[in-house]
Amino acid sequence: MLPPILLDGYASFRSGRYASEAERYMRLGEGSQKPRVMIIACCDSRAAPETIFDAGPGEMFVVRNVANLVPPYTPDGSHHSTSAALEFAVMSIGVRHIVVMGHGRCGGIRAAVQDALPLTHTDFIGSWMRAIKDVTRIVPREEGCDEALHERHIERASIEHSLANLRTFPWIRIKENKREISLHGVWFDISMGELHAYDEDEAQWSAV
Repeated sequence: MLPPILLDGYASFRSGRYASEAERYMRLGEGSQKPRVMIIACCDSRAAPETIFDAGPGEMFVVRNVANLVPPYTPDGSHHSTSAALEFAVMSIGVRHIVVMGHGRCGGIRAAVQDALPLTHTDFIGSWMRAIKDVTRIVPREEGCDEALHERHIERASIEHSLANLRTFPWIRIKENKREISLHGVWFDISMGELHAYDEDEAQWSAV
């Protein structure tokens, strides 16, 4: 039996959003998806992209993983869920924008920054978060910077690192050079509800 919170939520969806957008759902169900935006976000339950961007069904192709990481292009035959989703979104769906979306108080990044995450005695999370440890080494802790601010710097640096990794995928790099696709980095402040965007030309973050 499903938990009551899910059953209640589904009942609310059926009588609310689905009832008001039934025709739209019918069209989506009979056709294929054609979102123009792909979001790579954290699986943190507090930072859902569809809620933050007030997106309707079929408007965004969303991939969520621990700490919103994009791994480098590594076609080695192993399982690469985020890379597979990228390939599908770019080559099959034809998205025009890829957005890496991080957020404040990210538990995965906090654990990596504070060395609370074992990198050798876990089945999956340790190797997945190893890239964050590399980022922490190249982001110096500024004088007078408290723990929360330092973590924010790491969260944003990780987004910048993922943007660089996106460009290791040849079919993304080619499409970006042809201006057929654009890459974006954003960071969401959960407490304040603020969205900050990264300007790659200026190497600066600013509130939207």
